[in-house]
Amino acid sequence: MTTGKKKVLITGASGLIGGLVLKNLGDKYDFSALNRRPVEGIPYTQGDVSNFNGILPAFEGIDTVLHLSAYTEDVYEWEGTERVNIRGTYNVYEAARIHCVKRVIFASSGGTMLGCELDSPYTQIAAAEYDAIPQVYPILTHLDPARPNSICYVSKVFGEVLGRMYSDQHGISSLNIRFGAVLGDDVPELRRHYSGYLSHADAVQIVERCIDAPDDLKYDVFEAASDNRWRWRDISHTQDVLGYVPQGSADVYDIEDKGGRHQVNMT
Repeated sequence: MTTGKKKVLITGASGLIGGLVLKNLGDKYDFSALNRRPVEGIPYTQGDVSNFNGILPAFEGIDTVLHLSAYTEDVYEWEGTERVNIRGTYNVYEAARIHCVKRVIFASSGGTMLGCELDSPYTQIAAAEYDAIPQVYPILTHLDPARPNSICYVSKVFGEVLGRMYSDQHGISSLNIRFGAVLGDDVPELRRHYSGYLSHADAVQIVERCIDAPDDLKYDVFEAASDNRWRWRDISHTQDVLGYVPQGSADVYDIEDKGGRHQVNMT
């Protein structure tokens, strides 16, 4: 029986963002999952994205893929990163091509730009040394060169460029979300999160807007952060193209780092 809803396959559906999407958008879309573990409440294919033949059937009849699956246990480890983030992302795009999926939404990361923290004033912003930061400083956009600080984030740049090729060569709409810090308790955990914090509601909103974006939006990169005072990645392009209106902000929290521990107070 057809529901008239978009059929959306989520890879890595048991993760934090996948769970938020299913919880908040489950009534709007016809979700299914491709996951290493069972996913309750929706149809799922149990498998690893690195196994092409094992995952291929999950893409049949799908309109949009939300590719959240990623190896994040060690951002400096090549083996896991290559297996999941490189080979797995290629498998997802190739399976989407074979089954004529219209759109792949790739979970990239603000980490593609974290190498910029080696330079002032981003070093001081990350360290929350606000007295040392000029009143006006350059806000980096999605058009600035990527500058990852680990092999994990290099793989995210690969995913973005791979999507460009599949868009150009095969007509797949490839939209990349550079997620900021989406945290389990939905509050910043460290002072450095003041710049890149992305609230749960804002993360869900930007996913929804990518799913619903016009079919003729064939490729784009969207910086994703909440309305944070010390943000240095520009979200204006995301706002202009998708109509994204951030609701959350790191500024309503007061964080005190203490010897690797943190204390969070809501104000």
